[in-house]
Amino acid sequence: VLMDEIGRGTSTFDGLALASGIATHLHDKTRAFTLFATHYFELTELPAKARHAVNMHVSAAESGADIVFLHEIQPGPASRSYGIQVAKLAGMPAPVLHHARHALAALEERADEGELQVDLFAPPPAPEVTAASPVEAALAAIQPDQLSPREALDALYQLKAVMGKPTQT
Repeated sequence: VLMDEIGRGTSTFDGLALASGIATHLHDKTRAFTLFATHYFELTELPAKARHAVNMHVSAAESGADIVFLHEIQPGPASRSYGIQVAKLAGMPAPVLHHARHALAALEERADEGELQVDLFAPPPAPEVTAASPVEAALAAIQPDQLSPREALDALYQLKAVMGKPTQT
């Protein structure tokens, strides 16, 4: 049996309850070999109660706020959710991601305090202004329309040097 995102499109708790019920029924009653893909992290507790259930996840590597999926299946549950990073990969605008990070932090804080209702539509705090990285500063200084092809190539090599990446010849 292949199950993908059971309970999506409903409220969070309805979806989680439905997915939990289906997973338990498949394990206890149907006993069919099942691949059950879900974003409900709470379902990773099933193997503690169901002796034939096993958690697996797709491995990922994080670099700051970015993520790279390694396309490897690993045992155990994922260490965390990557929804916002995936939204960034999908091209969501920076203000949307900023709002999502703020809403997620509020939801997690409220969950830790035992509260369930969060004002998801409250404006997020202003994004923290950070200084431009050396690469961003170097890119901002480049006037591409004023460069010859050779000067553009030299500029790329200079950017690689700023990043600390050796050039290959």
